[in-house]
Amino acid sequence: MLHKSPFPPLPPIPDMNAFQMMYGRADQADWDHALFVEDKTGKKRMFKDAPKHIELGRTALGAPVSLGGLQLGTDEIVAILANNSINYYDLSMSLLSLTIPFALISSYSTRRELVHGLKLTKATRLFVDAKLLKNVLSAIEDPEVSLTADKIYILAGTAPKGRKSFSGMIEGVVRRKTPVVGVVPATKDTLAYLVMSSGTSGLPKAVMISHGNIIGSAFQPIVAAPILEPYAPKPPGEHIVTIGVLPMFHSYGLHVYILRATIAPVTFILMESWNGDRFLKAIVKYKPTHLTLVPSLIHQLTVHPNLKSTDLSSVRAIASGAAYLPPALNDKLSRQLKKGASLTQGYGLSEATLSALAYIPPGTFGLNGTVTTSQGMLVPGLEGRLVLPDGKDATGDEVGELWLRGPTVCLGYWNNPTANASTFVDGWLRTGDQFTVDKDGFFFFADRGKDTLKVSGVQVSPKEIEDVLFSHPDKLISDVSVAGVSGGRTEDEKVPRAWVALSPAGRKLGSEKTVQALLSWHQEQLSRYKWLRGGIEVVKTIPKTPTGKTLRRTLVEEYERKQKARAKL
Repeated sequence: MLHKSPFPPLPPIPDMNAFQMMYGRADQADWDHALFVEDKTGKKRMFKDAPKHIELGRTALGAPVSLGGLQLGTDEIVAILANNSINYYDLSMSLLSLTIPFALISSYSTRRELVHGLKLTKATRLFVDAKLLKNVLSAIEDPEVSLTADKIYILAGTAPKGRKSFSGMIEGVVRRKTPVVGVVPATKDTLAYLVMSSGTSGLPKAVMISHGNIIGSAFQPIVAAPILEPYAPKPPGEHIVTIGVLPMFHSYGLHVYILRATIAPVTFILMESWNGDRFLKAIVKYKPTHLTLVPSLIHQLTVHPNLKSTDLSSVRAIASGAAYLPPALNDKLSRQLKKGASLTQGYGLSEATLSALAYIPPGTFGLNGTVTTSQGMLVPGLEGRLVLPDGKDATGDEVGELWLRGPTVCLGYWNNPTANASTFVDGWLRTGDQFTVDKDGFFFFADRGKDTLKVSGVQVSPKEIEDVLFSHPDKLISDVSVAGVSGGRTEDEKVPRAWVALSPAGRKLGSEKTVQALLSWHQEQLSRYKWLRGGIEVVKTIPKTPTGKTLRRTLVEEYERKQKARAKL
């Protein structure tokens, strides 16, 4: 059965640079607010000043070398490895307006992960925060990374002697009075950026998002707003303030704080990275009206000793995304909010640019509103199907894999035809996630059908962890399986656990020392959120089907049975 969004359709997606719909609109003529404030530095950027800064950044990046610019070409890929800052905004918007694709790399990347990201994206340049430079210089020593040291620049922080910085480049073109470089035309299929996603399985893949995808994503809240506002009206005279704590290299943070930042007048208080103490202090200091969070951060707030003593009266709405929010956790934080404040969740994924399902308030479409166990309704412009394993559409209360179609579905995976063939089928995006849908069009998350886990709102691939364990230089294991088990920050969140069969070298070393060696090794190779918080268990053999497929479910069920037995004792 085909499910359509109940909202009006999106306008036709124009062939234009996405940057051109972000500034210069008639509705922005009287906007006079701070667009960004950096919590750590106090640095402020007024909305009216932002276009000039982007113009200078664009000129610094695009002008000829003879005039002090970098003279970047549209055949280049510029990687960004940095924490949240105004500089991050200026750089990404400058690149977007030049139609130079940028690759978003996690600032938490280990050397191994950074090597993979640079090899995958084939980045020709890289901007990095000064404090993260050491990791980059180590990564480019890998012979398979083509990026050279002279193509690495500093985005935030003090640049070491002899290394260029983004701010220094801008100062240079100002000093030279370099002619301004204009916005470069684009079509709706022009590549805008690459963002990392585990997709359906395996190592992170680079999702290709186009200028048309960005425009379509921006149209979604614009189309929805007139329908929703009568049922969730904004208080008279309210100016929206939110704390930007989600990383800008993640789709959620990228769109909320950068690509959708100028849809309505909003002030973003930028936090360099998550810190619970600073976050609560920022709520008191800046009195935000809205918060953007993920379930793992909501959990950390609910257990923070200072939450109950923090004045949350300014907060009118909290939006949770990136992972499933269990109702119990929703209720726990909701009880700390003022009467009438809302905590809602939606569903989205990088392959759909951002949103796919969204909350609707009571009264919309004559319905009672989204219940806390639902991820909401299809956002404007999207169609959906729930597909059974045999390829037929689910009916009634049947659980099926959510397939999506619409102008925000990405161009595909960068240089990965195999993954493209399995994920994008006849114009549909296979999300890999299992849902049910009721008669009113509300979707309910059932399970993650694919092997990937969601930890702290970020995809984690068991296969990637398995590959790291196998790659231990002493070859300590002959077989391994990684799967999610209970023990996460929420009831729903699973944490990675490994079952390993020892090799002759592992048996010689002994089980205990092998486990310690593997724990140390994988923590060196992987970001913290990918660590085996569920532990490592040594087994004689990994159970498999007659065709050789690992029976992860068997391992998980046995582990959970033992955990329940211990709890009873």
